[in-house]
Amino acid sequence: MVGKLTNFASPAKPAEQRYCTTCCWRLEEIARTVLRHSYQGRLSGPFLDRLDLLVEVPVQAPASLASTPAGEPSRVVAARVALARERALGRQGCSNALLAAQRIEALIRAEAPALALLHKAAAQLGWSARGYHRVLRVARTIADLADSEAVGAAHMAEAVQLRRGLGAMSNR
Repeated sequence: MVGKLTNFASPAKPAEQRYCTTCCWRLEEIARTVLRHSYQGRLSGPFLDRLDLLVEVPVQAPASLASTPAGEPSRVVAARVALARERALGRQGCSNALLAAQRIEALIRAEAPALALLHKAAAQLGWSARGYHRVLRVARTIADLADSEAVGAAHMAEAVQLRRGLGAMSNR
């Protein structure tokens, strides 16, 4: 069945054949999911452990792409990122990504509920020490982008969500 689905979803087929009906659209989506999971199963745990984020972007129907509203202008996002980076440099002398694991606990300024959430997620998802510290760095970055002095539960939850899929893949 997988061979037929992957053959059906071949990018070499014209768009009219691949997107002819809702049924065809669903079959292609299923084929992509099967291929994605079979490929991710080949990635080693240590390799996945070195990734900070996993962001799944669902396939959009061509009609929905045309009606998508405009997002934030790049210059606004760039200014917010520059301010977050300045905050990190002022606080610790380096970016959050370069923060040593030994120093991160002292500099993260996480609230108790945020740490409780992190510990629960790390235990349930079986993260390594490297994965745990990567989530702390991402949570600190999210807090910096939100102009927050402390890492709150919402910042930690977002960081955990961005890491969650990586932990599940590396535990195979």
